[in-house]
Amino acid sequence: MHHLSEQEIIRRNKLDELQKLGIEPYPSELFDVNFYAQEIQDNYHPELNNFQEVSLAGRLMSVRVMGKASFAELMDASGRIQLYINRDEICPGEDKTLYNVVFKKLVDLGDFVGVKGHVFKTQVGETSIHVTEFKLLSKSLRPLPVVKTRRDEETGEEVVYDGLTDPEMRYRQRYVDLVVNPHVRDAFVKRTQLVQAMRNYLNDKGYLEVETPILQPLYGGAAARPFKTHHNTLDMTLYLRIANELYLKRLIVGGFDGVYEFSKDFRNEGMSRFHNPEFTQMELYVAYKDYYWMMDLVEEMVERVALALHGKTEVQVGQNLINFQRPWKRFTMAEAIEHFTGLNIDGKSEEELRVAAKDLKVGLDPSMGKAKIIDEIFGEHVEPKLIQPTFITDYPVEMSPLAKKHRSKPGLVERFEAICNGKEICNAFSELNDPIDQRQRFEDQLELGKRGDTEAMVLDEDFLRALEYGMPPTAGLGIGIDRLSMIMTNSNSIQDVLFFPQMKPEFTKSENAPKSEEPA
Repeated sequence: MHHLSEQEIIRRNKLDELQKLGIEPYPSELFDVNFYAQEIQDNYHPELNNFQEVSLAGRLMSVRVMGKASFAELMDASGRIQLYINRDEICPGEDKTLYNVVFKKLVDLGDFVGVKGHVFKTQVGETSIHVTEFKLLSKSLRPLPVVKTRRDEETGEEVVYDGLTDPEMRYRQRYVDLVVNPHVRDAFVKRTQLVQAMRNYLNDKGYLEVETPILQPLYGGAAARPFKTHHNTLDMTLYLRIANELYLKRLIVGGFDGVYEFSKDFRNEGMSRFHNPEFTQMELYVAYKDYYWMMDLVEEMVERVALALHGKTEVQVGQNLINFQRPWKRFTMAEAIEHFTGLNIDGKSEEELRVAAKDLKVGLDPSMGKAKIIDEIFGEHVEPKLIQPTFITDYPVEMSPLAKKHRSKPGLVERFEAICNGKEICNAFSELNDPIDQRQRFEDQLELGKRGDTEAMVLDEDFLRALEYGMPPTAGLGIGIDRLSMIMTNSNSIQDVLFFPQMKPEFTKSENAPKSEEPA
């Protein structure tokens, strides 16, 4: 246990005092709430004299005691409201302990309280609750960080000038961040609305939301390193999924026309502003469609998300005003590379591409094949320059082991990525449904693995067996929910759109280790 601060010791002593007075600091019975702070702020009119019987609960965020009366501020899930507490009203009889001792001495900022009363406006015009009943609902044993504010002389609004801004503390203790920085909540509300808007769009089209395994005997469906775990009863290695593609395609084989899943995926790779080891993507597979059709769907769906969140198709992201209005710009990968670097990659050998990459100062290592070199050139010189949403199409076959060969361009596949604000937000194919071609591609991946490519795919015999039963022509899509949320909420880092991002350990192993279980 950590060393208690003076404040924490004082609060624990107050807990004892409350119990001695027969007051339960963590009562069990429900406290009936009938209104929220913001609802009252928005709708109270003195001439209507509405809100005459209100019951609210939340945290106490400030207290000003003035003898027999006090002003306090209550914060609930919706916002804040002022309380006016008068000793003789909350203690109508002889016994004034609830006000003189409990409220004035034993209640702290951060405590949860429940109040009942009626709404009025103070002389300075502040909507407030005249409290007639007061109850402690939960005692807070740690003080919240102090956030200092000052009143802006021009607007008259409270401005924070010393808040909880240390990102490490904010991400590690998100529960505190949400209390003292209420604006943080907005990004997460928008994230939920984004997922909801996509769900509604896909459900309206008649596609089925499904769930597929997270623990998989073979990982597949993407180029990434997996997390590995062990199942004791079956005595077998399992992997946390890096994608759910191969399972969703099995469902298309099984006769569903359109399936989608919001999936938690896991990749055992580096961390950055754009990467967390677990992340969310929505994957969608629709039978009898191709990648051109899927481009239209992505444009329409993302435009609809922007409208749902912002009421318009334009979104401010850092310095850039990004417009999601259809249609989006389209480039083939070769056109985009030539447009931004002057290099024509058509027909170039691996050696020629190596030389060109060196001229463009792109770092390579010997394990990289032709496709990886093209990918590196693209990532270095093209991707960061694509700010407005842009489709990049027609990738080299080696880069896309699960995509169908291009109908008219040898050596390429029918694949697109949507790039926005310099980062990929989705990846889609006309899906490979030729089992013989698919087996060959898996075998090519095994060769890359032997060359040292740790992200090469593994061969999945059961998936090949499914394809041999026949999969209709299908279009597939994976869209990164975290990346899209960053753009739609103008967040600079993936950590700002994940409630609990992965962090380095804070405590030593002995402090944090689970106790070993006794044998059953």
